[in-house]
Amino acid sequence: MSQVERAQAFKALHEAGDMFVIPNPWDVGSARILAGLGYKALATTSAGFAVSRGLADYQITREMKLAHIRDLTEATDLPLSADLENGFGLDPETCAETIRLGAEAGLVGGSIEDYSGEADSPIYEIAAATERVRAAAEAANRLDFPFLLTARAENFLHGRADLADTIARLQAYQEAGAHVLYAPALRTLDDIRSVLTSIDRPLNVLMGPFAGFGPLSDLAELGVTRVSLGSAFSNAAYGALIHAGRSVLEQGNLDFLARSVSGGEIQDVMNKG
Repeated sequence: MSQVERAQAFKALHEAGDMFVIPNPWDVGSARILAGLGYKALATTSAGFAVSRGLADYQITREMKLAHIRDLTEATDLPLSADLENGFGLDPETCAETIRLGAEAGLVGGSIEDYSGEADSPIYEIAAATERVRAAAEAANRLDFPFLLTARAENFLHGRADLADTIARLQAYQEAGAHVLYAPALRTLDDIRSVLTSIDRPLNVLMGPFAGFGPLSDLAELGVTRVSLGSAFSNAAYGALIHAGRSVLEQGNLDFLARSVSGGEIQDVMNKG
């Protein structure tokens, strides 16, 4: 599929009226497996990719992320969106450049967050954050295909459980031109409902609600458009490796094989993508 066709397919998923899950591969193999399982679109995970390179989250450079995007774009025909962190820079112009470079690498969507990375002031002031989203949206809208910009309000991920401020931020990002809105780690279904009734753009939810994960049908009934999984799949995969490694090293047994799959099954799934 061409990039334009992927972009049109991605946009259609958001307009279909049904919730969809967008999983987060961390390398080419996981991207091909998720495509083979039947998912309709993919999104990168910053934390999962960082671990695949032996790093912590936010230690990935923009150049590393762009190379990763190119690898995933070539791995499947599915639309690919990306976690572009805080745009890899403070100023709005850098956010805009990151969107442009991401599109050149093959993206049809991407997110810009309002997390600054500064310990004493982890969330950008709303005015500055809004200008960053506006610049990114303008860059997205200048492309010759529908690139969906997701604006992220990071309060709940960084110790600021302020729903009113989160909603105010999402509304500001909406007015600045974001196509999709996202406030990861909302605590309850009521929080998610409050956000949905306060915005007029598609809402992405990170699994959720974080106070007690329930069936995804609960989110669909509320009217959530898109559910992403962040690093959950990569954590599960690496968790299985840790448990298997400990089982062999510390207990000297191979019990982990009961939960494993064959190389042939892995290839069969990847070849369906």
